[in-house]
Amino acid sequence: MKYIAYGIFVFGAIHFAKAQNPFPIILKQSDDRLKMVMLNEKEHELQLIYTQIRRNKKGTPSFKSYRYGNSKRDYFYPASTVKLPLVLLTLEKINSLREKGIGIASETPFIVANPDSEVILVAKDSTHPRGQLSLAHQIKKLFLVSDNQAYNFLFDFLGQNYINTTLKEKGYQDIQLNHKFSGIPPIEEKASLYFIKGKDTLYTKSINTPQPQIQSSKLKGLLKGKGVIKKGTLLKQPMNFSAKNRASLEDLHQMMKGIIFPEQVPSKNRFNLTGEDLKFIRYWMSRKTTEVEVPNYKNDTLYWDSYVKFFLYGDKKGEMNPEVRIYNKVGSAYGTLTDVAYIQNEKEGIEFFLAATILVNQNQIFNDDLYEYDTVGIPFLAALGEAIYTYELKEKD
Repeated sequence: MKYIAYGIFVFGAIHFAKAQNPFPIILKQSDDRLKMVMLNEKEHELQLIYTQIRRNKKGTPSFKSYRYGNSKRDYFYPASTVKLPLVLLTLEKINSLREKGIGIASETPFIVANPDSEVILVAKDSTHPRGQLSLAHQIKKLFLVSDNQAYNFLFDFLGQNYINTTLKEKGYQDIQLNHKFSGIPPIEEKASLYFIKGKDTLYTKSINTPQPQIQSSKLKGLLKGKGVIKKGTLLKQPMNFSAKNRASLEDLHQMMKGIIFPEQVPSKNRFNLTGEDLKFIRYWMSRKTTEVEVPNYKNDTLYWDSYVKFFLYGDKKGEMNPEVRIYNKVGSAYGTLTDVAYIQNEKEGIEFFLAATILVNQNQIFNDDLYEYDTVGIPFLAALGEAIYTYELKEKD
């Protein structure tokens, strides 16, 4: 079902009311990348949010938000988009520790070791020029290539209960993290993070195995598909996402707004971040993957400029327009693609927020890695970004 909605973003709250909005017009364009999804809209479980930004003569922004597709109660797997709240919480926790007299910083080196045997489990990062592990460096990797080990380190630094409790306290009721990311060498259960300076240990954080916090929920669509592969065997049953991470598109969209316009969100929703923290986040989330020297992915054939930029450029591997900056976080797993972004062309006076999630799993089998990411999902998101950008250009005329 489509939800034609119009909203005014006032001090961080999105209020939706029935009214005409631009999505139906934008999505009916002749672009085949849009048409092939809209012809089978229901199976793709679309959710879209678009926020217009207009400034008065003093430069003060005002916002109008529009929604399309499934409701916030329809579950989608958020994949790597949940890395965004961990970045905010990590920098906030560092500030909190410093206020308590614990002198760590985001650049402070850390190691992972067994607290009983004192055996060092992880001490090096090959992408760091000095081979060091640091939270700042993990955040850079998290934005540039959506590194999963970086997410796990941040998860361990914060702890599952701290993450979920703090997000709830800040009003982000729909985000719940139940697990770290697999597919990488796991750290043994008995381990701690040690933040060090010379021979001194500044701070220690024990690593606890996360446990799914399955709560009663009004979410729909936690059972998906008609089959799932487990341990190489196809089970003819839906995949159960009840114990998986969850986040609403609204909450992620709101976090992005708070990064770009922190003064425009309620104090309850804000993170205790310094101006330098926000500058750091904005810089690294807006970089192209091969744009920077450290971490350097320029010679890695797995990556290209738009590797984590689905809107506008996701289906292209050439040079991106240097005048357009995309501040974003993407996610991709279990056939679900999500992008949450602030897109800006300062020269043209264009800026807007866009968030979208789409399911591309035609055979309805999960864990078979036969998802239509490259043929359907990413082309759709690229075309959607282009269509909204073009709409903004016309609105400026």
